[in-house]
Amino acid sequence: MPRRLLPLLTPEQVSGLNPELADVIEYRKSGLSLNDIIGCPLECGYCVRHLFSNFEMKTPRRLVGDEAAVESLVSHPYFRPHTTPIQLYNRATDPMLPVVKPHLFTKLRMLDERGLTNHVLIITRWRVDADDCAALNSFKNLRLTVLVTHSGIEDTRIEPVDFNIAAESLHTLYEYAERYRTILYWRPIVPGLNDSPEHIERARELSLHAHATVFTGLFFRDEIKEYYEGHDLPSPYDETARRKIMPELAEQRIMDAYESRHMPGGASWGTLFRKTSCGVAYAHGEADYNGHYGIKELCDICPPKQIARCKGTWRKPELAEVTREARALGAVGDVEVNDRAIVVEGLDEPPRYFLQHGFGFQCHAREHPHLYRQHGRAPVGWEAENGTDPT
Repeated sequence: MPRRLLPLLTPEQVSGLNPELADVIEYRKSGLSLNDIIGCPLECGYCVRHLFSNFEMKTPRRLVGDEAAVESLVSHPYFRPHTTPIQLYNRATDPMLPVVKPHLFTKLRMLDERGLTNHVLIITRWRVDADDCAALNSFKNLRLTVLVTHSGIEDTRIEPVDFNIAAESLHTLYEYAERYRTILYWRPIVPGLNDSPEHIERARELSLHAHATVFTGLFFRDEIKEYYEGHDLPSPYDETARRKIMPELAEQRIMDAYESRHMPGGASWGTLFRKTSCGVAYAHGEADYNGHYGIKELCDICPPKQIARCKGTWRKPELAEVTREARALGAVGDVEVNDRAIVVEGLDEPPRYFLQHGFGFQCHAREHPHLYRQHGRAPVGWEAENGTDPT
């Protein structure tokens, strides 16, 4: 039986979209992101689809055909074969929805048949079965990772999707994993909503059924705040921020539980990471492709074996080479290479990520500094630390 294809949006419909949504390629920190299908029925209140005026589009539709989408990815000026990490459908739909999944597997096949060995990240909170795992195991070249989103949020006004669906998918993916790896994507963590001892214990149990666990906070932008207010939802924070909000006390609560595994009678945990690329790299037995090793306070929870991997490949690039590439991308002002990161001015996120993935070394904007221990997060909830390194 021929595969049923999602209908294509008409040119007139595409022209009416948010321009960012109509662009099928976006460069994010975890990879060059392909989003040629938009629309999702899952209705998670904190979804980034709010940022693109797309939250009310519940039925997935295609912007372009599968072949055109893949070509736009591999011909993108920022794409490097075998190097640039790739994300599929992480912005405007869920890749494992029944109507989206066939297109996902088609694109994975097209990329794999090109012999590409790039990391490919797929993020889902929906159902994954044994047949899906067989398809995921069939790709021979791509370094494939499935990240299963689990928040444990029980307020169905904020997250209508039963979190047991994600838990079952995680178990299934981990059981059948051969060529791919699976990550417990524990997010978004919001103080007072899903960081109780019971929530942490549930995440601990799930972490034993993943090759790694990554925890992170909440994107709380103006558009999401407006949605919360318009639907009488309890606002998690009094202010919005351009970065994810993960307060210090919430992180410490998780760290205390995680460190308790070393105590007599302490419960077992999977391996926990603060950054997505750290967890993905660990799951594949590789060094972090985002060069987080330079941010030493990130590594204090990493296994010694993983720290040794990252140390073995981490190299501080030459200032002249970095300056040459940064200037070609449009950087202005002084270019700096310190022991933590490349620091540039005048570059927005995509060219900074291009430099970061090319050098395997963090690249920060001087106007948006990464403060000590905040790990590039919003300053909300970090007033006590104030970004100062006490050493």
